[in-house]
Amino acid sequence: MFKLTGSVSGGTILVTDLDGNPVEPICRFAAYLLAKAYSPNTALAYARDLIHLWTFLSTQGIHWTSFSPELSAAFLGHLRSVPANRKRRDTSIRLVVSEGAPVAKGLSAATINRALVAVDAFYRWAIFTGAFSVANPIVKKQDQTSWRVSDRHRPFLTGILRQRSEVRELRLKTMQRLPRPMNQQQVEGLMAATRNLRDRSLVLLMLNGGLRPGEVLGLHLADIGYGRRRIFVRCRDDHPKGARSKSRVERVVDLHDGETLETLNAYVMHERPSDADIPFVFLVGGTGVNRQEPLSYSALARLFARACERAEIREPWMTPHALRHTHATRMWEAGMRELTLQKRLGHASPESTRIYTRVSDAVVVAEYRHALGLDRPSQTTDGEAL
Repeated sequence: MFKLTGSVSGGTILVTDLDGNPVEPICRFAAYLLAKAYSPNTALAYARDLIHLWTFLSTQGIHWTSFSPELSAAFLGHLRSVPANRKRRDTSIRLVVSEGAPVAKGLSAATINRALVAVDAFYRWAIFTGAFSVANPIVKKQDQTSWRVSDRHRPFLTGILRQRSEVRELRLKTMQRLPRPMNQQQVEGLMAATRNLRDRSLVLLMLNGGLRPGEVLGLHLADIGYGRRRIFVRCRDDHPKGARSKSRVERVVDLHDGETLETLNAYVMHERPSDADIPFVFLVGGTGVNRQEPLSYSALARLFARACERAEIREPWMTPHALRHTHATRMWEAGMRELTLQKRLGHASPESTRIYTRVSDAVVVAEYRHALGLDRPSQTTDGEAL
């Protein structure tokens, strides 16, 4: 009933109805997000999520200014009935009705919660601009779990500050999934499947440096510190294809493994187009019409998928971001402290880093082995080792 017909090109996002008329509130809200320097992908995601709200309101014959907390519960039921639009192949077990047709999967809990966040942000903007004169329909309550923090991270002045954290009253419980790092065999197969220095450098920066795909694509030549063996991850919005750092905090990533910077230097010196006059490190090579253009997200995803196919890695979750998961898991299992790992990965919250501590906690393993008696020396009655 509504569709996203615009893009971020030119700094505009356009949502229209079936007659081609723009949905002004969503368009103005999206423009507001872009003006606040939100990621274009974030603004597009908010616009898509608000289409769910407008679809619900149109079926109920309700104007968006009449949305209320009572209607928000009905909106949640509407979201639960929306079928998922997953394009990738689904190999999981499916429930089939008596007629033989598979039951369509609905939106995941994470997707529904994201839509509710978008609606909450939209009405906060509407209240701020004076377009909505009553309380936010997405009701919030005090977060009781904010007091239950781990012993390894307790914020300064916990329990003293007057400000109380709040959570949405309307939300679904989500699963806390473990990150899926690549095993050593998959890593070796992927490295062997890379065809050139550019692709190998991309993989190594994410695998040995923990960089996000957007951070790798946005690197400038000036961000490489060969002498100090480090990479500078800077906040920029100048990539012509929208690649950018997720975090708005710049950081330094040291690379002392001996292979990453050496491969990157070989790519810059011998394979990167020498006549390119743009500062981005990773460019399209060859002799095609796109030569010298910076690599895009889709190009990175395609070259990674091709390398996985050559290496016969067919896991559906295997994406470029899995390399970052692999790096974080390796660093934690090797003994890097949680807050140090948080700084290296550029996480704004320790909760984002803590997911890697659930993969293999050295303390849990040590105490488990101690409980089984595996770490105690076995002795005979004569005091001789078995």
